[in-house]
Amino acid sequence: MSIRLTRRQALAGGAALAGSLAMPALSRAATRPLITHGVQSGDVAHDGAMIWARADREAQMMVEWSTTENFTHVNRVQPLAIGDTSDFTGKMLLEGLPSDQDIFYRVTMADLSDVNSLSEPTVGHFRTAPGAMRDISFVWSGDTAGQGWGIDESRGGMTTYATMLKHRPDFMIHSGDTVYADGPLKAEVELKDGTMWKNVLVEEKSKVAETLTEFRGQHLYNMLDKNVRAFNADVPVLYQWDDHEVTNNWYPNEVFSSDDRYTEKSAQKLFARSAQAFFEMYPIRVNAAEPKRVYRKVAYGPMLDVFFLDMRTYRDDNDGNRQPDPRNFLGAEQLAWLKAELAASKATWKVIAADMPIGMIVRDGKEAYENMANGDGPVLGREFDIAEVLSFIKHAKIRNTVWLTADVHYTAAHHYSPDRAEFQDFDPFWEFVSGPLHAGTFGPNEYDNTFGPKVEFAKAPPEGEVNLPPSDGYQFFGKVDINAADQVMTVSLLDAADTVLWSTDLEPVFA
Repeated sequence: MSIRLTRRQALAGGAALAGSLAMPALSRAATRPLITHGVQSGDVAHDGAMIWARADREAQMMVEWSTTENFTHVNRVQPLAIGDTSDFTGKMLLEGLPSDQDIFYRVTMADLSDVNSLSEPTVGHFRTAPGAMRDISFVWSGDTAGQGWGIDESRGGMTTYATMLKHRPDFMIHSGDTVYADGPLKAEVELKDGTMWKNVLVEEKSKVAETLTEFRGQHLYNMLDKNVRAFNADVPVLYQWDDHEVTNNWYPNEVFSSDDRYTEKSAQKLFARSAQAFFEMYPIRVNAAEPKRVYRKVAYGPMLDVFFLDMRTYRDDNDGNRQPDPRNFLGAEQLAWLKAELAASKATWKVIAADMPIGMIVRDGKEAYENMANGDGPVLGREFDIAEVLSFIKHAKIRNTVWLTADVHYTAAHHYSPDRAEFQDFDPFWEFVSGPLHAGTFGPNEYDNTFGPKVEFAKAPPEGEVNLPPSDGYQFFGKVDINAADQVMTVSLLDAADTVLWSTDLEPVFA
């Protein structure tokens, strides 16, 4: 069943947003509350999901849900008070929902100073994960509003989101670089054809983000786009982060002593503010033991578990990465968690959602490396973490693992095999790369042979072309379909024009 929000429902969030942008601050007390940036759902499970909304003031977030689009039978949830400590955002976990069911939810904000003053309701939709076998479809990509390319409404805004929405996926994986907190926007950028790219501007995008308010504004900026809001209202998004949520290629012990853009020089302090904004602005479940923990498992029925990694928070410094002993990349606790969860998984397919590719070299300047790859040769430095995971998967006889990622601003399909590798203690596997969603396009990158990658497909800009705008068409996302009848996984790489560039069918192994 294909569920489509009515035009009135889809536009409700946009109308409220337009009103909030135009409303003089002094008149707000005399007006009804507004839901400013639409609604979102995320981290969907068989019995619930996290939902999100933001008001323009202190308010009670009131939520109703139904299994019918017209809300014939309504279930009301205990209201949630929201205020300036969370920038007027509210996250509510809906639980006890029926599995494999389309859920329609309706959010209304009540002014805390006058509970009879209510916002217009905004409607969203998601489908709970199945408890039994059914076809599954989801999309993934990363990299939103980077390299100076923001929202140009004259060009349709962030159109890749509209293309993805046409597929009506069960959910989306956002593979990181959800924002570019280090990428200020200019009002206009002249393109090669002589036309102008015209960015929507807000104050928070005028400089690199340093304060909590500025980090919050990075995420809210993307939600000004009508395509993003429409997508968020209809499709659950499962988020992870990479580097640009703080700044390019950052690592925890970094000090920005020579970067004049920053008055705050500590990466740790910037990360603390960025992490608070990230968890406020997205419908991601919170781990009680580690509230800012991104790595987690999302179970989506008997055919699929998704394991989200965090390749940023626990890493050692970016350097030459050629040490003969292990260097932290995933960190000991995350490594132990991943191995335990993979071993315990009963799902047919185990998707490992990584924020960086494995065998593709990503440099941080001339002498340092940003990811684990460090050139041809044996396992060194950060590569030990990946080798440990791959070796464990082999010896624990964990079948049907697939790696998905973004980060490098082009799309590619990589097959890894010990027959081509320096390190050989692993089973062959696939890694698929897709992005950007709406950012500058780069690539292709170099590869190293440690884990034996073979590029089966890649599409990047022409040689010598860098930072091409979204209007040039090099914007990409991936799509995964799992057929319930035979459990075959079809992975397709597409562009913003909805052209299927490459596709393959992966047969599950049950032995």
